[in-house]
Amino acid sequence: MAHHDGQPLELELAAGSSQLDDDGHAPRTGNLWTCVAHIITAVIGCGVLALSWSVAQLGWVGGPVAMVCFAFVTYVSAFLLSHCYMSPDSEKPQRNHTYMDAVRTHLGGCLALKSWKKHTWLCASLQYLNLYGTAVAYTITTATCLGYSYAKSAPLTERLKCTTRDRAIKKANCYHDEGRDAPCGSHGDEHFYMLLFGAAQLVLSFIPNFHDMSRLSVVAAIMSFTYASIGFGLGLAKTIENGAVKGSIAGVSMSTPTQKVWRVAQAIGDIAFAYPYTIVLLEIQDTLKSPPPESETMRKGNVIAVLTTTFFYLCVGCFGYAAFGNAAPGNLLTGFGFYEPYWLVDFANACIVLHLLGGYQTGASPRPSRPNNAFVNKSYAIKVPGLGVSYKLNLQRLCFRMVYVASTTGLALVFPYFNEVLGVLGALIFWPLVIYLPVEMYCMQRQIMPWTRRWVALQVFSAVCFVVGTFAFVGSVEGVIRKRLG
Repeated sequence: MAHHDGQPLELELAAGSSQLDDDGHAPRTGNLWTCVAHIITAVIGCGVLALSWSVAQLGWVGGPVAMVCFAFVTYVSAFLLSHCYMSPDSEKPQRNHTYMDAVRTHLGGCLALKSWKKHTWLCASLQYLNLYGTAVAYTITTATCLGYSYAKSAPLTERLKCTTRDRAIKKANCYHDEGRDAPCGSHGDEHFYMLLFGAAQLVLSFIPNFHDMSRLSVVAAIMSFTYASIGFGLGLAKTIENGAVKGSIAGVSMSTPTQKVWRVAQAIGDIAFAYPYTIVLLEIQDTLKSPPPESETMRKGNVIAVLTTTFFYLCVGCFGYAAFGNAAPGNLLTGFGFYEPYWLVDFANACIVLHLLGGYQTGASPRPSRPNNAFVNKSYAIKVPGLGVSYKLNLQRLCFRMVYVASTTGLALVFPYFNEVLGVLGALIFWPLVIYLPVEMYCMQRQIMPWTRRWVALQVFSAVCFVVGTFAFVGSVEGVIRKRLG
């Protein structure tokens, strides 16, 4: 199972017990605190690194308000979806183990066949598109965190530039070794690191069942929480060092009102990418024991997790803005002020790379749709010269993963824009998966009749979120096009 930015989340229970649950699955032993832990692990990812930049675009009022609003929307969405875990059949209710199961159960039996297929196709397409886009974002993020191009011949103006595409690890080391005025800026080496990351993913993709390793999930979770915490700590330390809170009420000023509007839209898209966990909510709920009812435990877990995550996000975003002001970088850990302590910056960026190396593999895993097809399931033993061992080669894995890795790396090379890509991904899935489908399924589950007070309230909620999501998507796409043409 994966997070909306691609982070792996292993939620399977230990199958040591011979007892089975009422649906034939391994016994569910999850409780409120495991639920909260899973949600926080699912939510916190590389999207947190863009929050300071988002606050900078929205200002001291708009930035925190936007994060609080998205926290509220995320909670409402999670509340609605948690009720869709059980099927609406009162005689023989069924558990919906995944988001796709819930769509089939709630919308399949209540809509015309053609309409149901459209909903299922929409859900599946956006889920896979989100995984694919997150893989592109991971490639960009890794290149951002690895290195830099050092050019002594660069003019002074280039030396003093601090762009969001600076290579963080080597940049921090460069400033430590050469001094604060050294030309440690970005000079186009990101392509090398993207290719290096793609090559590493190609090798990792051929490790059989690499994506199913439970240890991978543990490592990824620890890494994500570690680098996000370091970003928060560095922002706080930098603010204290400055002796003042930087930034302004209106945020970064632009040359024209139109440019400001596009920046605001892009910032909203970045926040939308960082928050929702709807895609994995039902998988989390499927780990909870009953009694009490799973939906009741999930509702309590949602409250605790959303409040905790919002507090953490506000700290990272606001302290990062307080530290850098309107010069807040797109990726918090690439900030000009973070070259000391350089070892801590190196460690934080290394945590990001380790997290993304593992997280990428979930999206790169083939999902067989024809279990009796030899191309999908048959493996061929190939002896490895000199090692005396055999490697089981699966043709589908060979073809699918090579194309997957090559295409995501190629797109990252063409569109190496961290904030803009995150904004597009966040805005793209926000309304369809986070708002529209949960609202529709909840209405079916609770048999809410059209034009009743509750139905109207839900439809207004959905319509407002549609406008916000569309605004963020258009602004983020404009940002990608502008960066590409510029």
